[in-house]
Amino acid sequence: MNGLQNKARAFALKLLSYRGRSEQELRDRLKKKGFSQTETIATVHDLKQSGLVDDANLAETLKWEAFTAKLLSTEGAKRYVLGRGIPRDIAETAFAYDEERDKENARRLVEKKLRVLKHYPFATVRRRMYNLLARKGYPYGLIVELLKEKNLYKEDGA
Repeated sequence: MNGLQNKARAFALKLLSYRGRSEQELRDRLKKKGFSQTETIATVHDLKQSGLVDDANLAETLKWEAFTAKLLSTEGAKRYVLGRGIPRDIAETAFAYDEERDKENARRLVEKKLRVLKHYPFATVRRRMYNLLARKGYPYGLIVELLKEKNLYKEDGA
């Protein structure tokens, strides 16, 4: 390894010390820092060989974070993982649609948000709940079902 490769490796290790990163994220950050494509490829390959960069493992970690901390739907979690630079094929294998998990996460999210919105007018609560669930990636049918459960849905529209 030459001096620039050592610097690239040191920078990549510094980035990895903050949080896990995908191969694509590391390549982008090294390129942005000014390292050549050759140095970038060699550094990422070296880190991958040593096990410090593993997209499949990172996808599982991000999946857990998306479902437990962020309360995202399956689709929302998949978008989150793809946004972090995980290749589509790895993301597809990490996520299988689970309707029960989506319902449970959505219910927990609704309960959490209702505590904050309890003093707002009915229309505001309904609108904010609908928009929140839609942003998190929940399907329309599930949103309507949950709003009906909480008496926040009227037939003239959600």
